[in-house]
Amino acid sequence: MHTGAINSYFDVAQLVLYGFWIFFFGLIYHIRKEDKREGFPLVSDLPGRIRLDEAGPMPMPKTFLLHDGTTVMAPRHEAPAAEPKAVPSGSWPGAPLDPTGDPMIDGVGPASWVNRSDKPDVVWETGQPRIVPLRVDLSFGIPSEDPDPRGMTVIGCDEQAAGTVVDAWVDRSETVLRFLEVEIPDGRHVLVPLAMARVRGGSRTVKVRSITSVQFANVPQIKNPEQITRLEEDKIYGYFAGGTLYATADRMEPLL
Repeated sequence: MHTGAINSYFDVAQLVLYGFWIFFFGLIYHIRKEDKREGFPLVSDLPGRIRLDEAGPMPMPKTFLLHDGTTVMAPRHEAPAAEPKAVPSGSWPGAPLDPTGDPMIDGVGPASWVNRSDKPDVVWETGQPRIVPLRVDLSFGIPSEDPDPRGMTVIGCDEQAAGTVVDAWVDRSETVLRFLEVEIPDGRHVLVPLAMARVRGGSRTVKVRSITSVQFANVPQIKNPEQITRLEEDKIYGYFAGGTLYATADRMEPLL
């Protein structure tokens, strides 16, 4: 027998290869089971709401300690989400949904949002709310070389005035502006994601292409005027994202 052979059929290199295959298969199985802690079991949209666990069993529940001292278990039992106010456009699984009400308010399609924690995200080091208006934290400001949106008129996609910017909200962790606080004609204040707006320093306007001036009245409200929760963030982003498809009737029509 040659060097390294155990017998006439096996040698050390062959056993190491087989051992690697077994280890790699076990690693993939473990990772695939662990990534099912969130979002599983799946429930199909077929009649009967078939439960889909996919390959392998669900992992055993594990308790995670969060930064604020609270704990969360995953996987965990969650109440089923409410049925969307929409109907499938076809009889096949995964067919697009046709809204039956106001999709931007009902959270359908691009206007959907995740049921996140209804608590503010916090700065890791201090535990303070991460996203706050500039009036709350005077250590942040807008550079003099950039246009200051405060006092500018907000214009909707219908080219009509929707309100006036009264403040900007800063992300203390990332040191960037996240929202513009806009006062609308009825006196209420709403938050507009800066990513969905274009500040025009020359004309002193802020253009928002995703929704009309009238639709600013339905922007999801926040409970605390000086902080925003994760859930409120998601609802606001979902509302403006949904406007790119649902704000006007012509946007819902096919391009071709």
